[in-house]
Amino acid sequence: MRFATIIDEGRPTVALVRDGRVLRLDQLHPSFDSMRALAASGAHVLDRVRAWADRQPEAGYRPIGEVTLGPVVPDPGAIYTIGLNYRPADGDDLDPPVRPLVYGKLPTSVSGDGSVLTWERSLSANVDPEVELGVVIGETARDVGAAAAIRHVFGYTCINDISSRDEWLDGDQWLLGKSMAGFCPVGPWVVTPDEFDPADVRLGCRLNGIAVQEGRTGQLRFTIADVIAFLSRHTVLRPGDLIATGTPARLTGPLGPDRHLEPGDVVTIWIEGIGELTTSVA
Repeated sequence: MRFATIIDEGRPTVALVRDGRVLRLDQLHPSFDSMRALAASGAHVLDRVRAWADRQPEAGYRPIGEVTLGPVVPDPGAIYTIGLNYRPADGDDLDPPVRPLVYGKLPTSVSGDGSVLTWERSLSANVDPEVELGVVIGETARDVGAAAAIRHVFGYTCINDISSRDEWLDGDQWLLGKSMAGFCPVGPWVVTPDEFDPADVRLGCRLNGIAVQEGRTGQLRFTIADVIAFLSRHTVLRPGDLIATGTPARLTGPLGPDRHLEPGDVVTIWIEGIGELTTSVA
């Protein structure tokens, strides 16, 4: 199944996405008005949601084009980003990290599909998008092994890990360089594990329609299970927490690695089997 956070009547609420339509889940139960609450409910709840949605009349659904999509998780407790996690598409994998490299983004950086990104240029002139397969945590994970880690995944989504490349941020202030307002577009929805296999899907990023990144999740150095297990040995992963699992290398052309975001740009990241997430730059 697919779930989105929509902005309805001025506040975020969770909706089932089906055949280009949305169905508010708080009609099933008031507690299902946030993605974190739904993620915490357990996998067994998904069968209940599916059966209920199948019984709903057509009038209960609304065209997705009539609603505003918010960040999939508007209020994540934590956002973890994994660095240097893609092997080269060609050639030898030289000097890989021996363990996942963990960075972070502040929860206040999240934004939704179709959002407009702006930032104070005096703070950073060089800002890049990064396509990443996002993991939404379901059941709380504390010191779990890799074999059990996937059971703690509520679903998968697209994350644009927008990051500053200025030396003073990129070099020693990663948290600030990744956490400006709007620097974490996430969406457009979350796809549950029964409908999405993350093992080897294509993903990429387009800047004004031109490809700047392409890769496959089969290139991950540390699998999703490895990352969850590693994180859970050091911290507690809670429902609705986000993990950005890494990004493939920037393509050498035609824009090249030195083309940073500029006003008027439109960035689209895409993941096969999930969809597209678009951000405009002002």
